Amino acid sequence: MDTYSIWAEGLTKTFAMSGGRSTIAVDDVSLHVAPGEFYGFLGPNGAGKSTTIKMLTGLLRPTSGRVVIAGHDLAVDPLEIKRHIGVLPEDLNLYERLSAPELLLFAAQMYGIPRTEAQRRTDDLLNLMELTETGSKMIVDFSMGMKKKAALAAAMIHSPRVLFLDEPFNGIDALSGRAIRDILRTMTSRGTTVFFSSHVMEVVEKLCTRVAVIANGSIVAEGTLADLRKQSGDDDASLEDLFIRLVGREHGGEADKQSDDLRWLNSEAETADDRK
Repeated sequence: MDTYSIWAEGLTKTFAMSGGRSTIAVDDVSLHVAPGEFYGFLGPNGAGKSTTIKMLTGLLRPTSGRVVIAGHDLAVDPLEIKRHIGVLPEDLNLYERLSAPELLLFAAQMYGIPRTEAQRRTDDLLNLMELTETGSKMIVDFSMGMKKKAALAAAMIHSPRVLFLDEPFNGIDALSGRAIRDILRTMTSRGTTVFFSSHVMEVVEKLCTRVAVIANGSIVAEGTLADLRKQSGDDDASLEDLFIRLVGREHGGEADKQSDDLRWLNSEAETADDRK
């Protein structure tokens, strides 16, 4: 397991419900991600993606299972793991009464980066994220896209060995998105592992070296795009096509059923007399 940046076995999370009932959000998930991988983690809403990421990063305690990040056992040494990871969660929780420069300098100080180096990295990241012109403007007044870029910069400032990104490109414009993708590729080429969750299949297909698909709390497929195509028997299928087939299979063909239920959308519109 020490050869992996992310190693998880039997990861399970059960939530208690009212009336003494319980629901399994993540069910016996195992992941092995090597250094320098750009690893995509895909699934429909409610599949268990964010819950899995929270367990991998120590934000949520698993019901059972074991997690080792960058050679450190999460249950034994969670603080050491936090020194080596960067996290961009789906739900941002920023210090919104700070400006972007103040947020990044604060984050750098939390990781023990010397002041001069912290200022250099802050300036570089503000320029990359096109936030230099925000000056002393508080984050509370930022657009969602600007908040996302500030949070991503804070997650990257200490040059983490493992970077967890949950929907990082939501609300980010095309120019900033291109710059961010370029820097992420540079980071992985230097050995950083990126664990990347997104609903934008085209971005995942372009960036990720390997992907896993989770549905109903369980991994239903994992491998390179070529591996997934081989498993499906379709050498020309896009990642989106493969994803829909895998998720549709796990949901019992519900997508097809919904399409049948909405056939009226393709029929001729009712006339005023018909409605009478």
